[in-house]
This record gives sequence, structure tokens and C-alpha cells, in this order.
Amino acid sequence: MWILIFLLALFLGSCDRKNEDIIIIPPATPPLSRQVIGYGVINVSYTHVVDNPEPSAPSLGYLRRGSIVKVIERRSVTNQGNVESWILVEGNFRGWLTATVVDIYDNESQARTAAGSMTQ
Repeated sequence: MWILIFLLALFLGSCDRKNEDIIIIPPATPPLSRQVIGYGVINVSYTHVVDNPEPSAPSLGYLRRGSIVKVIERRSVTNQGNVESWILVEGNFRGWLTATVVDIYDNESQARTAAGSMTQ
């Protein structure tokens, strides 16, 4: 009987509290907090890094097969009715590449391993 009275008192006591807003701040998670999406390895003999994500953009330089770059951003661009995927990379140059010329890996170690097998 005392347990029932105790539980009833506990229940009624919790009903008297004001509804307080509790702010919950989630912890930073790698996909949201990291500045690099991944690491890319150039998979063609060479490719031009361009100033902006469009085929007629000026070239900033080129990268050879097996070059490793940091992937900073991905973007889809519509060009003459076709959707193209572009990625912003940082390495010897900071610029844009079409996504088809780069294999993307989660970390630099994986990219280095892949690059090593491409240059042999």
C-alpha cells in the first residue's frame, strides 16, 4: 500500500513541474564537422584542374594518374541539358575536376594504397 501511495505522489509531483525547454546540442560527427569529404586519386593519364565547374573554364594546371588530392566539395552542374558531377579539390592546385576522373576514398591511407597500385 505504501508503495502505491509513493508512486502516486511521485506521479502527481512530476505533473506540477513547468514545461522547460531543454536545448540539446548534438556532438560533432565526422560527416558534418570535417573540412574534407575524402581523398581522391586521379584515374586517367592526366586531367586539367579548372577554375570553375564548367567545361570551358580556364585551366589552372594538370594532374597525372595516381595523384592524390583532398576532396573539398561536390557539385552537380547542368550543361546543355546534361547533369555533370564536379568536385572541388585541393592538392598542387585548388580547382575543379569532373567527378569521373577521380576515385574517392574515405581517408588518405586508402588513397595512398590505391595510388600506389595505379603507378606500378
